[in-house]
Amino acid sequence: MSLTLHTSLGDVKIELHCDLVPKMTFNMLALAAAGKYNNTKFHRNLAGFMIQGGDTSGTGKGGESIWGGHIPDEFSPHLKHKERGVVSMANRGANTNGSQFFFTYAPQAHLDNVYSIVGKVIHGFDTLDAMERTPVTGKKSRPVTDIVIERVTIHANPFADTPVDQFQS
Repeated sequence: MSLTLHTSLGDVKIELHCDLVPKMTFNMLALAAAGKYNNTKFHRNLAGFMIQGGDTSGTGKGGESIWGGHIPDEFSPHLKHKERGVVSMANRGANTNGSQFFFTYAPQAHLDNVYSIVGKVIHGFDTLDAMERTPVTGKKSRPVTDIVIERVTIHANPFADTPVDQFQS
């Protein structure tokens, strides 16, 4: 249950928590399988905190779930923002998850039960380091040089034969 983001700075392999947050991970895997993350940018980068990307609209302000629109939060008491490389869905408030996600650069306990954790980085910490070192500009902390998700490789997808409507609310 993993995927690799092939970025312009290198690869990042993510182990997904499909057993603990099935709707969130189904969404991420389905978006990846549909090519929705290909050629998208990491549009917000805050050293010591996180880097955010996955906006399938390309604006840094949007990106829908695989079902269109937003999906509700999904939390597990077993998942915490306790280390570097936690992968969570980005949102604009409760139950507004779409396609965007972020990687933490350090523990961020204040994000627990606010942002749905979908996985963790298991390989590519050197790429995460390079992302964190990338200079940014402006109030929105946009990378000066684009960091692009060129493509995604899905290594194991337990939902490959699951109909999209099985998880619809």
